[in-house]
Amino acid sequence: MVSQRERRADPYPLTWEIPAAIFAGSLLALVLGVHLGRGAANLAAGAGWAWPAPTRLFPSAIGVLQGDAAAGLNRVAPLATPDALLVWVFTVELAVMAAYVVLIWLCLHRWGPNRTLGVASVDEARRLLGRQRLYAARKVIRPDLYGRKAKP
Repeated sequence: MVSQRERRADPYPLTWEIPAAIFAGSLLALVLGVHLGRGAANLAAGAGWAWPAPTRLFPSAIGVLQGDAAAGLNRVAPLATPDALLVWVFTVELAVMAAYVVLIWLCLHRWGPNRTLGVASVDEARRLLGRQRLYAARKVIRPDLYGRKAKP
């Protein structure tokens, strides 16, 4: 039996632009997660919220990961301890990775190779056929749910 994937022709070749954009976006999300974790750690320590200048965003991320809560900031105040800083950064990075897993699942479900092609969504079917017609044709549409039960 020929699968749906084998019948489909893909006119677009896979090139380097999409993986490069995904890599760059992932790197930016991870660096922003480091600074969000640092900001949350400093806020919890009572030092207030602070964000580095855009030109110091990437270089200061290394210092933050080494435990320096003041890396890339212009002020010296009572900041979070290195242990608290790393716990906050780790927690925020876990949340970023969880969001990435959800995003990947949604993208693969919507545009991935195993998606179902040529099937109307529930809203499209309701709009096209109407609720009464869908109800009348329920035995044809979903015979597993509304069809006749097999007699033993």
